[in-house]
Amino acid sequence: MAEAPRVGVVFVSHSVKIAEGLVELAAQMAPHTVLVAAGGTDEGGIGTSFTLVLAGIERADAGAGVAVLCDLGSAILTAETALDFLDEGLRARVRIVDAPIVEGGVAAAVSAEVGDSLDDVVRAARSAAPASAGSPPVDTSAGPARVTRTVTLTNKDGLHARPAADFVKLASTFDARVTVNGKDATSLLAIMSLGLIKGKTAEISSADAHGAEAVEALANLLASGFGEE
Repeated sequence: MAEAPRVGVVFVSHSVKIAEGLVELAAQMAPHTVLVAAGGTDEGGIGTSFTLVLAGIERADAGAGVAVLCDLGSAILTAETALDFLDEGLRARVRIVDAPIVEGGVAAAVSAEVGDSLDDVVRAARSAAPASAGSPPVDTSAGPARVTRTVTLTNKDGLHARPAADFVKLASTFDARVTVNGKDATSLLAIMSLGLIKGKTAEISSADAHGAEAVEALANLLASGFGEE
C-alpha cells in the first residue's frame, strides 16, 4: 500500500545559509518529509526571491499541503506574492505560518513527519514560540482543585518525535491548561525538550476546573507506551 503524502515545509529566509541550515536541522527529525530551502536572492545574495519561493512551494507539495515559514516581514511579502501565481488548487493548500522560523519550522517538520494534516502542522508550528517552549514551570502549590498524575515512561525511546506529536495533539483537544513537568502540554518543542526517555517520570497536572479529564487521558496515553515495546 502506498504511503499517504506528507505536508511539505518551505523555509523562506533572507540568507541562503540560514534556509539550508534549517532544512539540515529539521531533516534530523523529519527524514521522510519534503523540506525546501528558499533562501536568498536569485544570485545567492541577501534578500528573498519570488522565483525561489514559488518553485519551493511547488516542489514541497505532494498533495497534502505546504507550510511556509518566513524569517522577516519582507520574506512574508515575497511568499504572499508567490501565492498569487500558484494555480488555484495548490494555493488552497498552502499556509504561510505566523511562527518563529527555527522553533516553528522544526515543530512543523516533526508534525508533518508523523503524518499530521496541514491544519495540525500549522498548529504545531504556532505552538512552538520560544516563550511557550521556555516558559518557567507553573506554581504547583495552587489550591485543592489541582489534579496530578505521575507516569513512568515504558516505551523504548520515550517521548521522541512521533509519540510527542501524538501527545501534543491529544492535549490540544482539551480546553483545560495542562502541564508536563511544568511545561505546556500543547507545545511540541516544550515536550520534546523535557528529554523524557524510558524510565523517566512525567508529572501531568492541571489546576483548571475541568482539568481532571485531560490529565487522565494524557496520563493513560503515556502509560500505554504508544504501542511501542
